[in-house]
Amino acid sequence: MPEEVTTTEKKAAAEEGMAKAGANDASLVKKAKKPKRQVLKGRANIQCTYNNTIVTLTDLNGAVLGWSSSGHLSFKGAKKSTPYAATQVVADVSEKVKKYGLQELEVFVKGVGSGREASIRALSNNGFNLTSIKDITPIPHNGCRPRRPRRI
Repeated sequence: MPEEVTTTEKKAAAEEGMAKAGANDASLVKKAKKPKRQVLKGRANIQCTYNNTIVTLTDLNGAVLGWSSSGHLSFKGAKKSTPYAATQVVADVSEKVKKYGLQELEVFVKGVGSGREASIRALSNNGFNLTSIKDITPIPHNGCRPRRPRRI
């Protein structure tokens, strides 16, 4: 039958272990933190719909550095698609990517919402240099099939 170890013996063993660790400080040297990768140029994808505004900042390869949306910032209902919400979204996402040192952005805007211009202005006001602005809203070439003619 195994012997039971009392709590006082456990405490004594723990203190002894801490004393041994304190004696050997060379093994407890903290490692230097690996710095975050620096990204100077990137892309801003802005999707403005009638119901929401989503801003995603990526590097040139498309790897996401940070994103935010007006729904994510607890705007509800019709307030999600306002220009004010779009500026708040850009401020939030620029805080998230500040650690990467992002400076220049290519902006791609998709959608027809009211936050399009406001989000672009907010990007330039938050310290980013905008090298290009491109509208990538999908446009149908021939559209949907029309309704059948009405028979009377």
